[in-house]
Amino acid sequence: MGEAWRALGANRMRTALTMLGMIIGVAAVVLMLAIGEGAKQSVNRSVQSMGSNLFIVLSGSTSAGGLRGGSGSAPTVTIKDAEAIGKLPSIAASAPISTGSAQVIFGANNWSTQITGVTPEYFVARSWTMEQGDPVNQADVRNAARNAIVGQTVIHNLFGDDNPVGKTIRIKNLPFLVTGTLEPKGQSLDGRDQDDAVLVPITTAQSKLFGNPYPGTVRFISVQAKSAEGMDEAEEDMKQLLRQRHRIQPGAEDDFSVRNLAAAAQTASAAAQALSMMLGAIGSISLLVGGIGIMNIMLVSVTERTREIGVRMAIGARRWDILLQFLLEAVIMSIIGGLIGVGLGVWGAYGAAMGLGMEVELSGRAMLLAFGVAAATGIFFGLYPARRAASLRPVEALRYE
Repeated sequence: MGEAWRALGANRMRTALTMLGMIIGVAAVVLMLAIGEGAKQSVNRSVQSMGSNLFIVLSGSTSAGGLRGGSGSAPTVTIKDAEAIGKLPSIAASAPISTGSAQVIFGANNWSTQITGVTPEYFVARSWTMEQGDPVNQADVRNAARNAIVGQTVIHNLFGDDNPVGKTIRIKNLPFLVTGTLEPKGQSLDGRDQDDAVLVPITTAQSKLFGNPYPGTVRFISVQAKSAEGMDEAEEDMKQLLRQRHRIQPGAEDDFSVRNLAAAAQTASAAAQALSMMLGAIGSISLLVGGIGIMNIMLVSVTERTREIGVRMAIGARRWDILLQFLLEAVIMSIIGGLIGVGLGVWGAYGAAMGLGMEVELSGRAMLLAFGVAAATGIFFGLYPARRAASLRPVEALRYE
């Protein structure tokens, strides 16, 4: 060990430049894995915030004069459909939803946001919990109560640091009592701010805010299956039920559509996982380059120190001693470079988070992996120069000029 340290210290500049490749490689691996893991965690949080095992049942499309409207343009899905879907054995919750945009006013402040008409089942289907107050109940729906539940973005823009519960806001010049606040959810997969919302009873939204030319209909229904394993069964059950309720003849097209949001969420999660692996692979290439650099420098060192090797072997050094010395030099450079690289990678990750606003996720496992790979790379690429040095014949080494 002492011989290896003295040999490295005798050529400090070359040792530092050799370690530089390993430092950059390890730092790149740590930073790339942190960025990739941060992206994956961000997607997973968005997926979880939407609700688990979620379907969206949309109304059908219209067709007039050869022009076809998009899904939801025809009023074919009803509140009664939602109630019937909720009774299926494979379904945990079914919530009809009516939406619209409006200006919300409190005092001198106002904010344009989405108003969502909901039923009590909405909070189960969307896995949304209350921060304060009570959710919409059946009495609110039955009486078309002018009660409102506000999200965190609306609270920030209308009330600042004040508690909104018990205060009165105005929506389309109608007073609404704020009866509760929602836990924050953040952005959805499509980048929409889920906290920028006001929830009111669905009957209130339809009869007092936006109107409904087709009473009893809704544009879409949020449905939660009881389990991830039962998603396919739940989808088939819903389709059969709705075709029966809408009296659709065999072979005719559905006048509704069912979208599996869990499948879209899984696709997004898989894409984030692939991104994380790709970034880790890019960082690993830097490690490989650093390892090759160590091997090249060690080969040069073996050539320069051929006479030294011959002298050591002539006075009794064994081939194992020569092999061990050169291998230790490579491992020492790899370990020190790995430690410095881990530190730089962590510093770079925090810099990216604070300076660039990127979401990063540092893990001890990733740092340990990068360090372990650096040490293994040093052993792997240092082994060949070490074996070459140990295989020299003393007489030939002493004659080397």
